[in-house]
Amino acid sequence: MPDTPLLDQVTLPADTRDFDIPQLKQLADELRTETIDAVSVTGGHLGAGLGVVELTVAIHHVFETPKDILIWDVGHQCYPHKILTGRRDRIRTLRQPGGLSGFTKRSESEYDPFGAAHASTSISAALGFAAARDQKGESNRVVAVIGDGSMSAGMAYEAMNNAAETTQGQLMVILNDNDMSIAPPVGGMSAYLAKQVSGGAYRNFRRFGKSVAEHLPRPFRNAARKAEEYARGMIVGGTFFEELGFYYIGPIDGHDMDNLVPILKNAAAITDRPVIVHVVTQKGKGYAPAESSADKLHAVAKFDVVSGKQSKSVSNAPSYTKVFGTELIKRAERDPTIVAITAAMPSGTGLDLFGQAFPERTYDVGIAEQHAVTFAAGLAADGMKPVCAIYSTFLQRGYDQVVHDVAIQKLPVRFAMDRAGLVGADGATHAGSFDIGFMGALPGMVLMAAADEAELAAMIATSLEIDDRPSAFRYPRGDGVGVEIPELAAPLEIGRGRIVREGTAVAILSLGTRLQESLKAAEALAARGVSATVADARFAKPLDEDLILRLAREHECLITVEEGAMGGFGGFVLQMLAERGALDAGLKVRTLHLPDVFQDQDAPAAMYATAGLNADHIAAAALQALGVEASRAVRA
Repeated sequence: MPDTPLLDQVTLPADTRDFDIPQLKQLADELRTETIDAVSVTGGHLGAGLGVVELTVAIHHVFETPKDILIWDVGHQCYPHKILTGRRDRIRTLRQPGGLSGFTKRSESEYDPFGAAHASTSISAALGFAAARDQKGESNRVVAVIGDGSMSAGMAYEAMNNAAETTQGQLMVILNDNDMSIAPPVGGMSAYLAKQVSGGAYRNFRRFGKSVAEHLPRPFRNAARKAEEYARGMIVGGTFFEELGFYYIGPIDGHDMDNLVPILKNAAAITDRPVIVHVVTQKGKGYAPAESSADKLHAVAKFDVVSGKQSKSVSNAPSYTKVFGTELIKRAERDPTIVAITAAMPSGTGLDLFGQAFPERTYDVGIAEQHAVTFAAGLAADGMKPVCAIYSTFLQRGYDQVVHDVAIQKLPVRFAMDRAGLVGADGATHAGSFDIGFMGALPGMVLMAAADEAELAAMIATSLEIDDRPSAFRYPRGDGVGVEIPELAAPLEIGRGRIVREGTAVAILSLGTRLQESLKAAEALAARGVSATVADARFAKPLDEDLILRLAREHECLITVEEGAMGGFGGFVLQMLAERGALDAGLKVRTLHLPDVFQDQDAPAAMYATAGLNADHIAAAALQALGVEASRAVRA
């Protein structure tokens, strides 16, 4: 354990309120050390948290949390916040089964008033808290911390545009600029100026100047306003935020406690309009391996603190994400109309590989999934072949655009839905549970799910051949199963599944990567004297009706298996069977899907066991449907 004498005295943020600046600096140093040590044990998001250590200490010192509301955008930078807010004794359970969430979570602590794991929600939520405060006649303060990356999403600006009209009381937005994408590095002069413009004397002077200007003839009023805007723009670049009704302060050095604390105190005293404090920080600050890493060690596995070397397991199979990126490159080498789109996740979706090969055909639109989808629709409408690679859980944010801008117009946008199914340590917020249902509901959509990496390659080829309607293919996080991938995969016949194993009594129809577990279930059933057919559906839409009706005719029991929420593939199959009268003959059907709960983080295998989607549970469902005692089918 690291030596942290001052941090050891802090149980809750109130314990820091009497600290002087030197003590706050020491506390920040110890908090950074503790954060690094904790994440080295659990893995998780490291760089973002290291960048806001001083800011975290300063906020909790200046504001009376939890009475004052503090909302972290995304929440992946909140590990130092958790240590300071009574959770230090559990910080080494981060992202572990039964442990602390890797994001803010309302059920975890009163210091997490709003849960977050997706970007750009903080200002809207903070405005809601401010409006609630105003309605109740209370006087607490509200602070939202949002990164410059999250400011690429339209939702942040929608909230800011609405803020000045919604609350006339205190509301602070802290813009954490950790990529120098808005302002250059700042020094002592900028910090001095920020301190001045946040102070009461300067604000009173501005009010006086404005009141005088209001009595001047219109040309002079306009000239005075423009002169002031120009001066402020030259000093701090805040005119844009001022036009939205915010009082702008910054940019300031987010690691300079001498200036950060008094500026936050001054800003907190502004109660007649919303205020934005522009703070420049360094992602990965204070840890050399993170500072030198290209992604500032954004997300890490367990690692050695001294060297920064991560303990990553070695797999004999490539990840599905890498297969996607590699296969798309192969296709793009042969077809110049193929372009790729990501919403701020090039490495997460494998499009970093595609971007290296075809930089001019790769578009990163930022955290703007709605824009990504409609942008892709425009590309498709003018003859290009856009592949829109978005995590399943993030595509939810662009669903309206999928419906109106893509599906209704029958535009051939290809949706690559990474992280389909359960995702382990990231938990419910990142689990791709719902895409089968919401994409499969759309008329004309072709929806596929890969059972292994070779099938994924074939589905990429298939989607690129579809030129008269949209298509989507889903695949999970993690590594493939180790099957051989053809040099150039052939497209699949639309709406056709395949029989993988022939049997007589039970038919197991799998969609996606539960196919391997379905085959294991068939082996377990065979050991009980029950013969099972295993089929890979491949398509959730259009269904292979001939295959499914054959399975219904030739077997006593049909089990569907999917890595999605109820109402998805199993629901589609049941609807078709009912419409075709296939249930009238007494066919026994069981649909296995994710449970109707949001599952907390755990190891993926454990999560699928909890969901009842491993081999033993598939076999038990078949035996139960057949009326066979199944207690021995599920091992303890």
